[in-house]
Amino acid sequence: MVMTVTTSTGNRVTMYCLGSLTFVPGEAVKDEETHKQVLQRLAETNDFATAIRTWFHLSDDVNAPDADEYVYHAIASVKLSQVQKAVDVGGAKGMHGWYRLEGADLLPPPPQADIESYISIFLPSTATASALTAFQSNAKRSSIRLRSATYLLSKRYIASDWHPLGNQLIIPKTKKDSKTPLPCNPYFDFWAWSCRNLEWCGPVPISSSASSPPASNTDGEKKDDPNDTTNKIILTNPRMSHHILPIFMHHFGCAVPSHESLSLLKLFARGRSIIDMGSGNGYWTFMLRQYFSLGPTSSSSSSSSSSPSQQKVYAVDNNQSEWRVMWIDDTIIADGVRWLSAPSPSSSTSCPSKGGQDMVLLLVYPIVGGDSSAAGGKEGGFTRELMKAYKGDTLAVVGTQNGNGYTGLKGVTMDEFMEREWKEEGWRKVVQCPLPSFAGKDEALFVFQRGKALGNLEEGIGAGSGKTKNKRKSGKKKGTEAENKNGEDQREGNKKEEEKEGADE
Repeated sequence: MVMTVTTSTGNRVTMYCLGSLTFVPGEAVKDEETHKQVLQRLAETNDFATAIRTWFHLSDDVNAPDADEYVYHAIASVKLSQVQKAVDVGGAKGMHGWYRLEGADLLPPPPQADIESYISIFLPSTATASALTAFQSNAKRSSIRLRSATYLLSKRYIASDWHPLGNQLIIPKTKKDSKTPLPCNPYFDFWAWSCRNLEWCGPVPISSSASSPPASNTDGEKKDDPNDTTNKIILTNPRMSHHILPIFMHHFGCAVPSHESLSLLKLFARGRSIIDMGSGNGYWTFMLRQYFSLGPTSSSSSSSSSSPSQQKVYAVDNNQSEWRVMWIDDTIIADGVRWLSAPSPSSSTSCPSKGGQDMVLLLVYPIVGGDSSAAGGKEGGFTRELMKAYKGDTLAVVGTQNGNGYTGLKGVTMDEFMEREWKEEGWRKVVQCPLPSFAGKDEALFVFQRGKALGNLEEGIGAGSGKTKNKRKSGKKKGTEAENKNGEDQREGNKKEEEKEGADE
């Protein structure tokens, strides 16, 4: 929670960042000069600690780098100065050993060109599907890049061929001459630097048994090659991370929102409000509000009883975790299930619409709980109880897509859970898109819908199957990316455009 403190001059100010009286999120994202200075420092010196101190207005005493005593508790407990020392070590002693051959030693890190291509997938200036396809088609045989690209393409699913929103689900790249600039997303910029510094070019399967389809970067050709080890490349340890991650979590949150994911959430809301349940330090709420301020999407005026002016993002959290930085000052401190289920809606103690009807439910990194977890409770209880309490038609979940048990439920991904336990309730997967993932991790945005949100579909349609009584034709448009019903990206008619996005320079 944010704190209100009294300064030495007697002024009352809101403290969004512990250790800083001057950091204000809404002002910081508009400070282009500081943003430029931070990115330049990261690029030229890899001085991560100073970049963090500069961006968040923390003490920057170069003569006393250990003066900041704040301890970041996450998967490890570290201080900012200790993290900088880990950054300075570089890849020594396996610090950047994210990939290995199954049953063998660590692999050398991927080339920087492949890392840049991975980062480019999530840039607003690229169309994600085209950039992903280029990430694969331009990869070398037996490379980490090819393994990652094939894996990400196999996981990606956009229901544009049968969903009522059709090709609106294909988020286009932003125009260079746009009169409405996109909101600043500092987490993405820090994340991009971390990929370069930690030599990370994207997630791969956690084992060959959990593998993606055979990798091939040659159209129409697949030959058995005993020397091709692509499908044996796996993550070294799906629970492993780097000292940088606790800093990211405390200052920004557990997962990086991309332009595509924020645009999709705004699109699915259709002018309705979003509940950011388990909102943490509020970064996703902050970014969604920035995107809402850009104006309505083409579908905002339809299928909703709410006007765009009434559209809000409600951040609800039980205040169980500690954060050094809060991005919003209006988090509703409450038990999520009780807040959703309260019989008499009011502005502060319960959901404005009982059960969240006509609202979108967003879960970012839902806790697992159970066993010896610090969260306590029954394994997966948080997610299951919220599903029972929620009466709306659109559920969005940000979490792992490799079954490492890091979010939501142990040993099962969110789409597998929904198919197994909630298919009979009419829930269908409509989106699964990769998110910018921290080194060693594998995050995605899942979106599930039911009822009227799915249009006039047959009862009994399988989750994400794309089968309908009157199948909607997406109509591949010229210059527009398209995605097939199995979640793999179809190639555009203009291959030159496809290779241009994400191609190595």
